[in-house]
Amino acid sequence: MRVTANSLPTALIDQLNNLSVRQRQLQTQAATGQRIQNPEDDPSAVRRALDLQAESEKIGQYQQNITRQNELGTASFTAVNSLKSVTDRAGEIATLADGLKSPQELRVYANEITQLLKTAVNVANTKNRGDFLFAGTKTDQPPFVLATDSNGVVTSVTYQGNETLAEHEISEGVTVSTQVPGANTSGTGAHGLIADPRTGADLFNHLIALQNHLLAGDTAAVAATDRAALGKDEDNLVFNLGTNAALQSRLETEGAILKQRQTSVAGLTSNEVDADLATTLVQLNQTQNAYQIALQSGASVFKQSLMDYLR
Repeated sequence: MRVTANSLPTALIDQLNNLSVRQRQLQTQAATGQRIQNPEDDPSAVRRALDLQAESEKIGQYQQNITRQNELGTASFTAVNSLKSVTDRAGEIATLADGLKSPQELRVYANEITQLLKTAVNVANTKNRGDFLFAGTKTDQPPFVLATDSNGVVTSVTYQGNETLAEHEISEGVTVSTQVPGANTSGTGAHGLIADPRTGADLFNHLIALQNHLLAGDTAAVAATDRAALGKDEDNLVFNLGTNAALQSRLETEGAILKQRQTSVAGLTSNEVDADLATTLVQLNQTQNAYQIALQSGASVFKQSLMDYLR
């Protein structure tokens, strides 16, 4: 094959251009730590990296959901624990209010029950980030409305929330809620915190009944009905505390699993897109040396060609 006079310079220029481009690529990789700067650098790796990024974002959302549910669960646990303190004291009063107590002593107990009722309603209307915890999905209004007579005696407490709970996805297809409705009379779903016919719980109405019996001096009714009723309310609160603790334990486990997954995905993504600095620097040095050798070779060829021409 005949080699023209222009073929050598053209081939050299092409080689120098290629080496120059390769140098810039390696310099950029060394500076950024990224092996891929453009999709065309490695289309398959880019596709895999995008899939891993999508998975990482999904895991991140699950982690945020777990954090939110943990926050709600902690706030709910604190509130339920406070309600249990109310039932503990109400139970003590129901036990103390026997036939040996004077009408005046019973009225003192009744006044304390009234105050406990008001405290319990305030607790049941607890907010978290501006939302009412025990209102179901009707979080923009207090779930419980208390009414009193002209003497400040509680006459009723009405529930205006619902039984529906907002759930968050914590893994693929798995949703949970650490909240409970203030009341649930449907017979299905999460147990109502204050009232639920499945457990016989009806805390506010039971406290109102105890208050009224004490005001009336009816210690027989206190012994016959109020003590047992309050026992059901306390059992229901204990059930909710146990359920809450179990859910938070589950969230902690799921969170640990997601953390491991996120670390694994980050490692896989790094394998796809990150440059190996040591290898990159070696390749950069080799490319720079090749570039210098090509320049020197080109200079020698051009010098020899010029001398031949002058002869």
